[in-house]
Formats: sequence, structure tokens, C-alpha cells
Amino acid sequence: MNTIKKFVFLDTINQLISENILKIKNISVINLINPYEKNKQTNINNFFKIIQFCKNNNVPFFITDNYKLAVKTKANGIYLNSFNKTNSYKSFGNEIDIIGVAHNQLEYYFKIRQNCKLIFLSPIFFTKKYSTNKTLGTLRFNLISKNWKAKLGCLGGLTLQNLKKTKLTKVNALGFRSLIYAEDIKKPVYFLR
Repeated sequence: MNTIKKFVFLDTINQLISENILKIKNISVINLINPYEKNKQTNINNFFKIIQFCKNNNVPFFITDNYKLAVKTKANGIYLNSFNKTNSYKSFGNEIDIIGVAHNQLEYYFKIRQNCKLIFLSPIFFTKKYSTNKTLGTLRFNLISKNWKAKLGCLGGLTLQNLKKTKLTKVNALGFRSLIYAEDIKKPVYFLR
């Protein structure tokens, strides 16, 4: 299980989050902030704080939906949201890692056309964003991703209580947010070490 990559989704960073990230091996950061979206100074400051933290601690980081900004900040890759349907990423080749998220088979095909090497299928577990009937659970997660060729990640609702259930899937990566924000990880479970 040591080959499973971990991705944490950040839109802010503080001392607790920084400490928790550094306790987890094989982790990358996905910077969710678009500094051009609202052009608020706090967005810009948080965006660069996250990048500076990653560079200072040698943590790989990904920029959301902005290839030019990923190249400019020397990011390790770009993360494509499910609503991003542009095909312009196909021509970038292997110069930058491209990962994405899909909620169904149709979105999966869009991510393949965008040259994504890793695709998160979401949501595997309950989150506040999705109602219970929209969560996949491990059985539906496995059925939907059964014939997927790209590397597979799970995303959505990962907690310390349900983390072991991901062993029932063929995931290569875990994507999470609440594990970092919720509490201090004093003794990380073996999945996160």
C-alpha cells in the first residue's frame, strides 16, 4: 500500500494543516485557489502561501485548471475539474502531469481525451456536497471504474473511519480534504504513513 499516492485539496494553509501534511509520506497538494477568479488579495496571498509551503518542504503541487499558471509557478502538474471540458490539454504531452476528476463514465471519457494520467472518481463516500443517493460506495465505485485504463483515485468523504474501505477498490491514489482540516494527525493510520 506504500505505492498509493495521496493528494490533499487546499484553499488555505495554516500551522496545523502544514504539520499534518508533513506527517504524510508520498503526498501532493492540489491548490484549489484561482487567484484570477475574484482577484481578492486574500485569494492571491493564500495561493502563493500554499505554493511557497510546497516549495520550501519539497512537496509536489498541482494547479487547478490553469496550464499557463502551472508552468509559471513550476508546478508538478495540473488538476482538471469535472466541468472542465476543453481539449487543449491534449497537446502538452509529458511536459507536465495532468490529473482530473470524474463523477461518471461520460466525464471519464472527457478526462481521457484531456490526457489525464490519473482520474479521481467521486464521491466514494458521503460528503456535505452530495446527498446519500449520489455517493458511490465501494461496490458502485468498482463497477463504474472496472474497465478504466487510466490510474484510478478515489475522492470524496474520506475519513479515518472509512479509510480502510478503500482497500476494497483498485485505487492508486487517495484524494482528501477533511483529514487534514479536521484534527491533528497524531498517529496517522498506516494508509497515510
